[in-house]
Formats: sequence, structure tokens, C-alpha cells
Amino acid sequence: MPKLSINGKIHDITVEDDTPLLWVIREQVGLTGTKYGCGVAACGACTVHIDGQPVRSCSMPVSAVTETQKITTIEGLSADSTHALQKAWVALDVPQCGYCQSGMIMAAAALLATNPKPTDADIDAEMTNICRCGTYNRVRAAIHMAANNG
Repeated sequence: MPKLSINGKIHDITVEDDTPLLWVIREQVGLTGTKYGCGVAACGACTVHIDGQPVRSCSMPVSAVTETQKITTIEGLSADSTHALQKAWVALDVPQCGYCQSGMIMAAAALLATNPKPTDADIDAEMTNICRCGTYNRVRAAIHMAANNG
């Protein structure tokens, strides 16, 4: 039985090797903040971190992840939802429908971890998540706010 480290807890997993990581996170572990969007790693709604790197969990088979790798979901980004990005998202009313926002925040967190003061061009290049509501300007503003306050 494989084990996965998700948000600091080890979980025993019972699924087929080709099961997408997203379904393990949502259905086996019960963390539903990570969303299913396109299913082909294009939209980024399913973005989580593995060892700090953003990955699209809808297209990653669970067999590609080892027990020693640390998976972080939106629920694990901050124990009390006070991560600088989460606060900026609230302050600027970034979400509209909100469906893609957990993936956006996870992608933004990975960006800020490697580039604490990104320019607009940096944000545009790294934030490849798709938002059907078109919140891109507010996402960019929230990343700048978090960068200045984080």
C-alpha cells in the first residue's frame, strides 16, 4: 500500500498506480480545495506543490510521487488561511466564481518562493493558470500585494 505525505501527514493510499494524484487528494484523503478543471493539465485549477514545485495534479499519476516527497495543497498552505497570498486575495476580492483560485494561489506561492519581488512580466510568464472569469488583473495585483507584505 503506497503512502503519501500530504500537508505534513502520511496517508495510506489504496488506488491503481495510474490514478491521477488529484483524485487521491480529493477522494482518498478528502481535501477538496484542489479542483478538477480541464483534466489535461492546461488550466491549473488542480495545482498543488510537490517539494515546493507547482504541479498539475490532474495529469500526474499517483505512482509518480514517492512517500518522501512532500505534497502541499491549498489546505496546507497556511494552517489558519493567513498566508500573505490568501490575505491579499481577500483584500482585493480577487475571486469571482472562485473555482480556479486555489490553483492560482498555489501557482503564485510557488512563484513568490523563487521570485519574492516579481515584475508584471514575471507574473505573466509564470502564471499560466486559466480563469474563465478573467480575474488576471486582480491576481497580478494580489501577487504584488503579497510580495510587498509577505
